[in-house]
Amino acid sequence: MTQLSDLIKTFEALWPSATAEDWDRPGLMLGHPSQEVSKVVLSVDVTAEVIAEASESGAQVLLSHHPMLLRGVNELGELTLKGNLAAKAIRSGLAVFAAHTNADIAEIGVGRALAESLGMTEIEPLDKETGHGAVGKISETTLLDFARFIASKLPPTAQGVRVAGAGDKNVSRVALVAGAGDSYLGLALRSGADVFITSDLRHHPSQDFIEQSKLSDGPALIDIAHWAAEWLWLDLAARELSQRHPECEFVVSDLRTDPWDFAVMQ
Repeated sequence: MTQLSDLIKTFEALWPSATAEDWDRPGLMLGHPSQEVSKVVLSVDVTAEVIAEASESGAQVLLSHHPMLLRGVNELGELTLKGNLAAKAIRSGLAVFAAHTNADIAEIGVGRALAESLGMTEIEPLDKETGHGAVGKISETTLLDFARFIASKLPPTAQGVRVAGAGDKNVSRVALVAGAGDSYLGLALRSGADVFITSDLRHHPSQDFIEQSKLSDGPALIDIAHWAAEWLWLDLAARELSQRHPECEFVVSDLRTDPWDFAVMQ
Protein backbone atom coordinates (compact mmCIF):
# COMPACT_ATOMS: atom_id res chain seq x y z
CA MET A 1 0.00 0.00 0.00
CA THR A 2 1.20 3.51 -0.80
CA GLN A 3 0.23 7.01 0.23
CA LEU A 4 -1.86 9.36 -1.86
CA SER A 5 1.02 11.84 -1.78
CA ASP A 6 3.14 9.34 -3.74
CA LEU A 7 0.42 9.02 -6.37
CA ILE A 8 0.05 12.79 -6.56
CA LYS A 9 3.75 13.10 -7.36
CA THR A 10 3.24 10.69 -10.25
CA PHE A 11 0.09 12.50 -11.41
CA GLU A 12 2.07 15.74 -11.40
CA ALA A 13 4.93 14.13 -13.37
CA LEU A 14 2.56 12.75 -16.01
CA TRP A 15 0.14 15.69 -16.11
CA PRO A 16 1.81 18.81 -14.67
CA SER A 17 -0.74 21.17 -13.16
CA ALA A 18 1.30 24.13 -14.41
CA THR A 19 0.29 23.22 -17.97
CA ALA A 20 -3.45 23.47 -17.26
CA GLU A 21 -5.48 26.32 -18.74
CA ASP A 22 -5.88 29.37 -16.48
CA TRP A 23 -9.61 28.73 -16.04
CA ASP A 24 -9.11 25.08 -15.14
CA ARG A 25 -9.08 23.59 -11.64
CA PRO A 26 -7.30 20.22 -11.71
CA GLY A 27 -5.75 18.57 -8.67
CA LEU A 28 -6.94 17.18 -5.34
CA MET A 29 -10.66 17.84 -4.87
CA LEU A 30 -11.14 15.77 -1.71
CA GLY A 31 -8.88 13.74 0.56
CA HIS A 32 -5.60 14.02 2.45
CA PRO A 33 -2.15 13.34 0.96
CA SER A 34 -1.28 10.99 3.84
CA GLN A 35 -4.21 8.70 3.01
CA GLU A 36 -3.13 5.13 2.29
CA VAL A 37 -4.12 3.77 -1.11
CA SER A 38 -4.32 0.27 -2.55
CA LYS A 39 -6.92 0.80 -5.28
CA VAL A 40 -7.75 3.65 -7.68
CA VAL A 41 -10.78 3.90 -9.96
CA LEU A 42 -10.52 6.03 -13.12
CA SER A 43 -13.48 7.80 -14.71
CA VAL A 44 -14.13 10.70 -17.07
CA ASP A 45 -16.72 12.23 -14.73
CA VAL A 46 -17.56 12.34 -11.04
CA THR A 47 -21.16 11.25 -10.60
CA ALA A 48 -23.07 9.66 -7.72
CA GLU A 49 -23.01 6.32 -9.54
CA VAL A 50 -19.25 6.48 -10.10
CA ILE A 51 -18.63 7.35 -6.45
CA ALA A 52 -20.84 4.45 -5.36
CA GLU A 53 -19.04 2.06 -7.70
CA ALA A 54 -15.61 3.19 -6.48
CA SER A 55 -16.67 2.92 -2.85
CA GLU A 56 -18.25 -0.51 -3.23
CA SER A 57 -15.15 -1.79 -5.03
CA GLY A 58 -12.98 -0.85 -2.06
CA ALA A 59 -11.11 1.96 -3.81
CA GLN A 60 -9.59 4.82 -1.83
CA VAL A 61 -9.09 7.21 -4.77
CA LEU A 62 -11.18 8.31 -7.74
CA LEU A 63 -9.05 9.76 -10.54
CA SER A 64 -11.30 11.72 -12.90
CA HIS A 65 -10.68 13.70 -16.05
CA HIS A 66 -13.32 16.35 -15.39
CA PRO A 67 -12.84 18.20 -12.09
CA MET A 68 -15.64 17.72 -9.59
CA LEU A 69 -15.24 21.34 -8.47
CA LEU A 70 -14.44 23.13 -11.72
CA ARG A 71 -16.66 26.13 -10.98
CA GLY A 72 -17.04 27.87 -7.64
CA VAL A 73 -19.80 26.79 -5.29
CA ASN A 74 -21.29 28.76 -2.38
CA GLU A 75 -22.58 25.87 -0.32
CA LEU A 76 -22.08 22.15 0.12
CA GLY A 77 -25.47 21.25 1.55
CA GLU A 78 -26.45 17.73 0.60
CA LEU A 79 -29.45 18.92 -1.40
CA THR A 80 -27.03 20.56 -3.83
CA LEU A 81 -25.30 18.44 -6.45
CA LYS A 82 -21.71 19.18 -5.43
CA GLY A 83 -22.51 18.95 -1.72
CA ASN A 84 -24.18 15.60 -2.25
CA LEU A 85 -21.22 14.25 -4.22
CA ALA A 86 -18.73 15.55 -1.67
CA ALA A 87 -20.67 14.02 1.23
CA LYS A 88 -20.89 10.62 -0.48
CA ALA A 89 -17.17 10.60 -1.23
CA ILE A 90 -16.14 11.76 2.25
CA ARG A 91 -18.36 9.20 3.99
CA SER A 92 -16.79 6.51 1.82
CA GLY A 93 -13.25 7.68 2.60
CA LEU A 94 -12.78 8.32 -1.11
CA ALA A 95 -10.25 10.92 -2.24
CA VAL A 96 -10.98 12.61 -5.57
CA PHE A 97 -8.28 13.92 -7.92
CA ALA A 98 -8.66 15.43 -11.40
CA ALA A 99 -6.31 15.76 -14.38
CA HIS A 100 -8.09 17.90 -16.96
CA THR A 101 -6.58 20.27 -19.54
CA ASN A 102 -3.14 19.33 -18.22
CA ALA A 103 -3.96 15.74 -19.27
CA ASP A 104 -5.38 16.87 -22.62
CA ILE A 105 -1.98 17.96 -23.90
CA ALA A 106 0.32 15.43 -22.20
CA GLU A 107 2.24 12.63 -23.90
CA ILE A 108 0.22 10.15 -21.83
CA GLY A 109 -2.80 12.28 -22.55
CA VAL A 110 -6.34 12.47 -23.84
CA GLY A 111 -5.63 13.78 -27.33
CA ARG A 112 -2.80 11.31 -27.86
CA ALA A 113 -4.94 8.39 -26.71
CA LEU A 114 -7.67 9.24 -29.20
CA ALA A 115 -5.19 9.80 -32.03
CA GLU A 116 -3.37 6.52 -31.45
CA SER A 117 -6.61 4.55 -31.12
CA LEU A 118 -7.52 5.78 -34.62
CA GLY A 119 -4.22 4.57 -36.03
CA MET A 120 -2.71 8.01 -36.55
CA THR A 121 1.04 8.32 -37.10
CA GLU A 122 3.45 11.25 -37.39
CA ILE A 123 1.34 12.96 -34.74
CA GLU A 124 1.92 16.61 -33.85
CA PRO A 125 -0.21 19.17 -31.98
CA LEU A 126 -2.98 20.94 -33.86
CA ASP A 127 -2.32 24.07 -31.79
CA LYS A 128 1.45 24.30 -31.59
CA GLU A 129 1.32 27.14 -29.04
CA THR A 130 -0.73 25.29 -26.44
CA GLY A 131 -0.20 21.65 -27.40
CA HIS A 132 -3.94 21.00 -27.75
CA GLY A 133 -5.30 18.67 -30.38
CA ALA A 134 -3.47 16.45 -32.82
CA VAL A 135 -2.77 16.20 -36.54
CA GLY A 136 -1.43 13.05 -38.16
CA LYS A 137 -1.64 10.54 -40.96
CA ILE A 138 -3.69 7.39 -41.46
CA SER A 139 -3.76 4.81 -44.24
CA GLU A 140 -5.87 6.33 -47.00
CA THR A 141 -9.54 5.44 -46.83
CA THR A 142 -12.91 7.01 -47.53
CA LEU A 143 -14.72 9.30 -45.13
CA LEU A 144 -17.56 6.78 -44.75
CA ASP A 145 -15.23 3.90 -43.94
CA PHE A 146 -13.21 6.05 -41.56
CA ALA A 147 -16.38 7.13 -39.74
CA ARG A 148 -17.34 3.46 -39.38
CA PHE A 149 -13.86 2.70 -38.05
CA ILE A 150 -14.13 5.52 -35.50
CA ALA A 151 -17.48 4.15 -34.34
CA SER A 152 -15.89 0.73 -33.80
CA LYS A 153 -13.19 2.23 -31.57
CA LEU A 154 -15.43 4.32 -29.33
CA PRO A 155 -17.71 3.15 -26.54
CA PRO A 156 -21.35 3.33 -27.71
CA THR A 157 -23.40 6.44 -27.04
CA ALA A 158 -26.85 7.70 -28.04
CA GLN A 159 -25.24 10.28 -30.31
CA GLY A 160 -23.12 7.87 -32.30
CA VAL A 161 -20.79 9.40 -34.89
CA ARG A 162 -22.13 12.37 -36.87
CA VAL A 163 -20.50 13.25 -40.19
CA ALA A 164 -20.58 16.26 -42.51
CA GLY A 165 -18.98 15.58 -45.89
CA ALA A 166 -19.13 13.29 -48.90
CA GLY A 167 -18.88 9.63 -47.96
CA ASP A 168 -16.49 8.91 -50.84
CA LYS A 169 -14.06 11.72 -49.88
CA ASN A 170 -10.51 10.41 -49.59
CA VAL A 171 -9.04 10.74 -46.10
CA SER A 172 -5.37 10.36 -45.19
CA ARG A 173 -4.60 13.36 -42.95
CA VAL A 174 -6.64 13.78 -39.77
CA ALA A 175 -6.97 16.59 -37.24
CA LEU A 176 -8.72 16.14 -33.91
CA VAL A 177 -9.45 17.67 -30.53
CA ALA A 178 -10.74 15.28 -27.86
CA GLY A 179 -13.60 16.95 -26.01
CA ALA A 180 -15.23 20.28 -26.87
CA GLY A 181 -13.32 21.61 -29.87
CA ASP A 182 -15.35 24.14 -31.84
CA SER A 183 -12.90 26.87 -30.79
CA TYR A 184 -10.31 25.00 -32.91
CA LEU A 185 -12.35 24.98 -36.13
CA GLY A 186 -10.25 27.79 -37.60
CA LEU A 187 -7.01 25.92 -36.94
CA ALA A 188 -8.51 22.77 -38.41
CA LEU A 189 -9.39 24.61 -41.62
CA ARG A 190 -5.75 25.69 -41.97
CA SER A 191 -4.22 22.37 -40.92
CA GLY A 192 -4.30 20.68 -44.31
CA ALA A 193 -6.34 17.84 -42.82
CA ASP A 194 -8.96 15.93 -44.79
CA VAL A 195 -11.22 15.62 -41.75
CA PHE A 196 -11.53 17.23 -38.32
CA ILE A 197 -12.85 15.18 -35.40
CA THR A 198 -14.11 16.75 -32.18
CA SER A 199 -17.13 17.02 -29.86
CA ASP A 200 -19.91 19.36 -28.70
CA LEU A 201 -20.23 21.11 -32.05
CA ARG A 202 -22.81 23.89 -32.33
CA HIS A 203 -24.97 24.60 -35.37
CA HIS A 204 -23.59 27.92 -36.62
CA PRO A 205 -19.84 27.27 -36.18
CA SER A 206 -20.28 23.86 -37.81
CA GLN A 207 -22.26 25.25 -40.70
CA ASP A 208 -19.71 28.01 -41.32
CA PHE A 209 -16.90 25.45 -41.21
CA ILE A 210 -18.55 23.20 -43.78
CA GLU A 211 -19.44 26.08 -46.10
CA GLN A 212 -15.86 27.37 -45.95
CA SER A 213 -14.56 23.86 -46.59
CA LYS A 214 -16.65 23.69 -49.76
CA LEU A 215 -15.04 26.90 -51.00
CA SER A 216 -11.46 25.83 -50.25
CA ASP A 217 -11.59 22.03 -50.54
CA GLY A 218 -11.13 21.88 -46.78
CA PRO A 219 -11.78 19.18 -44.18
CA ALA A 220 -14.90 17.15 -43.60
CA LEU A 221 -16.26 17.28 -40.05
CA ILE A 222 -16.97 14.48 -37.59
CA ASP A 223 -18.71 15.05 -34.27
CA ILE A 224 -18.25 12.35 -31.62
CA ALA A 225 -19.58 12.23 -28.06
CA HIS A 226 -17.48 14.19 -25.55
CA TRP A 227 -17.42 11.38 -23.00
CA ALA A 228 -16.55 8.74 -25.59
CA ALA A 229 -13.67 10.80 -26.99
CA GLU A 230 -12.09 11.16 -23.56
CA TRP A 231 -12.92 7.72 -22.16
CA LEU A 232 -10.18 6.13 -24.29
CA TRP A 233 -7.54 7.94 -22.20
CA LEU A 234 -8.50 6.06 -19.05
CA ASP A 235 -7.01 2.75 -20.20
CA LEU A 236 -3.80 4.47 -21.26
CA ALA A 237 -3.54 6.26 -17.91
CA ALA A 238 -4.31 3.10 -15.93
CA ARG A 239 -1.60 1.13 -17.76
CA GLU A 240 1.00 3.84 -17.18
CA LEU A 241 0.10 4.20 -13.51
CA SER A 242 0.16 0.43 -12.99
CA GLN A 243 3.72 0.30 -14.31
CA ARG A 244 4.81 3.06 -11.97
CA HIS A 245 2.87 1.82 -8.94
CA PRO A 246 2.57 -1.99 -9.15
CA GLU A 247 1.61 -2.03 -5.47
CA CYS A 248 -1.71 -0.36 -6.38
CA GLU A 249 -4.63 -1.59 -8.44
CA PHE A 250 -5.91 0.79 -11.15
CA VAL A 251 -9.38 0.04 -12.53
CA VAL A 252 -11.25 1.88 -15.29
CA SER A 253 -14.91 2.41 -14.44
CA ASP A 254 -17.22 0.77 -16.97
CA LEU A 255 -20.07 3.16 -16.14
CA ARG A 256 -21.19 5.29 -19.09
CA THR A 257 -21.35 8.90 -17.86
CA ASP A 258 -22.40 10.34 -21.22
CA PRO A 259 -25.49 12.44 -20.33
CA TRP A 260 -27.75 11.10 -23.13
CA ASP A 261 -29.69 7.84 -22.79
CA PHE A 262 -31.21 7.34 -26.24
CA ALA A 263 -31.92 9.04 -29.56
CA VAL A 264 -35.10 8.93 -31.66
CA MET A 265 -34.43 8.96 -35.40
CA GLN A 266 -36.92 10.69 -37.69
